[in-house]
Amino acid sequence: MESLYNLNYDQMCEYALDHGWKSYRGHQIFQWLYRNRVFDIDEMSNVSKETREILKKDFIVNPLELIKKQVSHDGTTKFLFKTSDGALLESVMMVFDYGRSVCVSSQVGCNMGCAFCASGLTKKKRDLTSGEMVAQVMYVQKELDKDNLRLSHIVVMGTGEPFDNYDNVMNFLATVNHDRGLGIGSRHITISTCGIVPRIYDFANEHTQYNLAISLHAPNDELRDKLMPVNHAYPLKELMEAVKYYGQENNRRLTFEYILLNGVNDRPEHAKQLSKLLHGMNAYVNLIPYNAVDEKGFKSVSHDEAMVFYDLLMKNHVRCTIRKEHGNDIDAACGQLRIKEIKKEGI
Repeated sequence: MESLYNLNYDQMCEYALDHGWKSYRGHQIFQWLYRNRVFDIDEMSNVSKETREILKKDFIVNPLELIKKQVSHDGTTKFLFKTSDGALLESVMMVFDYGRSVCVSSQVGCNMGCAFCASGLTKKKRDLTSGEMVAQVMYVQKELDKDNLRLSHIVVMGTGEPFDNYDNVMNFLATVNHDRGLGIGSRHITISTCGIVPRIYDFANEHTQYNLAISLHAPNDELRDKLMPVNHAYPLKELMEAVKYYGQENNRRLTFEYILLNGVNDRPEHAKQLSKLLHGMNAYVNLIPYNAVDEKGFKSVSHDEAMVFYDLLMKNHVRCTIRKEHGNDIDAACGQLRIKEIKKEGI
């Protein structure tokens, strides 16, 4: 059955009108989902029994089942979910000085095939619905509710390529951003793409205030071709034109994600090439320590080596940060917990 989470606020009100109810009924149902955070339609106590019975014929609330949870010493929490058709997906909640952020998956598996990534160890089986993405966030928020805590940020950086599931992702964001939903501010929401150029133009023309992050990981086409197959379809020249268009249309600072791989993309010449590539852009680089994936064979750099790369970028007027490692005592790399469970269950 379809999840009520699939309907954004406007669609919920339209559903109410289509059934001969006042639009306020849609508003009321939306409030029960996101303010009261019920997982059971029968808990909507001020909605008539007749209305609840109609809803139950068409919808369930939560389409996910929690299979496993891992908690790190630093508060990072991994959630492994199973969908109604038996697919596995994972979400991660991380604790920062500025609040709590959830990393959401957008697909079951991934077709992008990045050489270093655990998410791509299994090919894409299907896109996640907007409701399945919303459910990841709602489950994490309900866990935080136990301690009167609140999610403050969302990043769509889990398994899958968000811009390969564009419409569902945008519908999901409309719900979690809505002030009658979770009300998570646009500037606290980030979408990461490996570089699906046509969708970057579409996203730019939406003129939202969501943040855009580009998974770059290489400063030249030769190396990026080896690490990220998407670069064959959309090489750096096309990608940079698209992100510059996004910046002009939205007057927003861009984030470039760059995983430091020992002996692969971490040399001084790579830092210089990256500085040249980003010259004059309103952007910063998020340098990411690599969480090793057994099947991939890449290794991370030491902190001192990362600092050398960082210093070279800063000296060349490229603002950057080194991301703090999270969850390094659990299955830290994106997709690892899911892959372990798939191997165990033989899915």
